[in-house]
Amino acid sequence: MTRFVLALTLCLAGGGIAWAAHDWQGRDLAAGQILYAEHCAACHGANLEGAPDWRTPNGDGSFPAPPHDASGHTWHHDNALLFDYTKMGGEALLAARGITGVKSGMPGFADSLSDDDIWNVLAYIRSTWPQRIKDLQEARNPPH
Repeated sequence: MTRFVLALTLCLAGGGIAWAAHDWQGRDLAAGQILYAEHCAACHGANLEGAPDWRTPNGDGSFPAPPHDASGHTWHHDNALLFDYTKMGGEALLAARGITGVKSGMPGFADSLSDDDIWNVLAYIRSTWPQRIKDLQEARNPPH
């Protein structure tokens, strides 16, 4: 787990491949909810609850899918990291930032979701958070 935390810390410090500031206005939450159900819910839960025991590593060193609701750590990350992690997948994103040897079960969705689709899914997830959590997450992004 220590390598994962170190990798994620370096990933956060490295800046995003996508732009960090993002205007959530005008996003299609209904489309995001449908896409979440089709592409994310099998691992992250229909109600964004995550996999059971998501903090306990699997036998291969990867972690089960975390929750995307306010109880998880999704909101701890800036928009660029969330976008890039979804588009590229965990291992590819880390490798792009020079971090190797970390197992991730998160696949990349670049071949199945457009950038707008990914932003709609992220907007849907974000829409479920209490305002306090939205504000904390927004503060993690560079100024517009």
